[in-house]
Amino acid sequence: MLKVFRKFSSVIMALMLLLSTVSWTVDKHLCMGRVMDIALFTKANDCGMEAAMTLLENEGYENHCCDDETFVMEGLDDLKLNFNDFDFDQQIFLVVFTTSFFYIENNIEREKLSYEYYPPPILVKDIQLLDEVFLI
Repeated sequence: MLKVFRKFSSVIMALMLLLSTVSWTVDKHLCMGRVMDIALFTKANDCGMEAAMTLLENEGYENHCCDDETFVMEGLDDLKLNFNDFDFDQQIFLVVFTTSFFYIENNIEREKLSYEYYPPPILVKDIQLLDEVFLI
């Protein structure tokens, strides 16, 4: 059980590291206040009215139809943390957690089973079948 927990927590921590270091860019194209396209990491496709609006802008009309919004979330560049970067309460928690985790892991004693080396008794009759008791 402990090995499964370790593997699961390792995968979760690797995913968290990956997601925190990647820069995210979300681009939205709005046409008349409605979202027409949303794109992640790329530019959103326009609604097709941009070409018509450029012709109207040449005649003196203003473009109030379409709008583009971009949201950029920068990832972490410096992941090297120093123990002194934590405040005192975080340092205490970190030290206590690691010592208690390793103490619990190392002090688990496996109980030796007394019947491990003895064979099971030989059954003369199948009692469940005789009494007609079946597990469903």
